[in-house]
Amino acid sequence: MAVEWIFGTEDVARIRFAFSPLWEVVFSLRALRDPARHSVHLPFVRAVRPRIAALGLSDVFDLIPAEGYVPDFITPPPASPVPDFEADLDLIRRAPPGLAAEEVAEAEQIGPAVTERFRADPEGCIDRVVAGLRRYWDEVFADYWPRVYGLLESDVLWRSRRLASGGARELFADLNPAVRWDGDRLWVLRHWRHSRALSGEGLLLVPTAFRWPDVATIVYPYQPMLAYPARGIGTLWVDQPPPAPEALAALLGRTRAMVLTALAEPASTTSLARRFSLTPGAVSQHLAVLVDGGLVARRRVGRVVVYRRTPMGDALVCAS
Repeated sequence: MAVEWIFGTEDVARIRFAFSPLWEVVFSLRALRDPARHSVHLPFVRAVRPRIAALGLSDVFDLIPAEGYVPDFITPPPASPVPDFEADLDLIRRAPPGLAAEEVAEAEQIGPAVTERFRADPEGCIDRVVAGLRRYWDEVFADYWPRVYGLLESDVLWRSRRLASGGARELFADLNPAVRWDGDRLWVLRHWRHSRALSGEGLLLVPTAFRWPDVATIVYPYQPMLAYPARGIGTLWVDQPPPAPEALAALLGRTRAMVLTALAEPASTTSLARRFSLTPGAVSQHLAVLVDGGLVARRRVGRVVVYRRTPMGDALVCAS
């Protein structure tokens, strides 16, 4: 069985990418629920799991079974190519209550008590789910998002180049073994059957870290969407910072050189402080100097400011 999407000329032109902090939040909770199925994320699970009980996330966990269908209304297709957790939460708030209740009822692994609660008061249930996801983001996941963001951004840049150079055939050739492009059709192996002409809607492609190694599809009444495992997942939880080259340390100072070397991928002040066992204030001072020198650029991602080397910073690290 498979999902079959039929592409017209306009649909090929409307293949686009986005990634979603909400998707990563939801499926990171699945990893916390059943670590044995998600061994690639064990470093994250070990660090985070002791903090979960105090957050009161039962309303959220009720909708995220260890395996099987997660109701689409809590993992909607992202509405913007710019990842924003607040915008994602707003999509959940705007979910039609009746549709949310139907999706919960369709999930076989979700218990009848939860289904009845949603039938009786879908608006209240949605509000409690949003509140739980907000607590988890604020207290736990926001610190890890810059690292995940860097992985997903790298994947989108790489896949976009594949699409530009070789079209849909090259893009889908190695996306995932469950995905096959054939003429004007995309086939995705699933446990259910669906066939639909996209009719100008195009397809949204969403790389994910915590859904790895599987694909996921979303169909009617949402924007057609294919979530696929991001490349480079094995590097996601590698915590050991790369050593700073001696020549670079002599030029900038060892700590500043370590920070610059580590910023091959985006990172926040908090995550850098944790990696180097420094205070956030000390890291901020080093980052300010590197930004003023044109070696590092800052960018706001939702409520988090992330830093990454500029081309000048790349050249300096490589040359040293």
